[in-house]
Amino acid sequence: SLPSVGINCTTVYISIKMAKLTSVNKTKIVKKRTKSFERHHYQRFKRLASTSWRKQKGIDSRVRRRFKGTIPQPSIGYGSDKATRNLLPNGFYKFLVHNPKELEMLMMHNRKYCAEIAHNVSSKTRKVIVERANQLNIKVTNAIAKLRVEENA
Repeated sequence: SLPSVGINCTTVYISIKMAKLTSVNKTKIVKKRTKSFERHHYQRFKRLASTSWRKQKGIDSRVRRRFKGTIPQPSIGYGSDKATRNLLPNGFYKFLVHNPKELEMLMMHNRKYCAEIAHNVSSKTRKVIVERANQLNIKVTNAIAKLRVEENA
């Protein structure tokens, strides 16, 4: 029991604020190319999207033969640095979670990996996952997704 200090309320709420979780990884992410590769002749046809890359297969294709002045093609040289590949801008690696039990794997790696709740998880399970992640001090990237409640006014 609490000593009497002149407080007339029966319940005392204590809010525990979690320390802001930051990543161990401080490496700067450098992308060699941020623009998407354009599809050859996409401007000729409305049905072709500019970003849906397709490799040229024609026997006389200037793009396939890599002539000077043609559009750039994806190649292994555009790959990301191995140290920063798949790294999110916040410095964490993404780990897909479907149920609260899968959070246990991240317990010792909460400074390197963050959890992302899978798209097909129900809102009831999402609440449980977010609560458990707070207990284990694990960052959840999409914690507020599907948890908004509509008020009937």
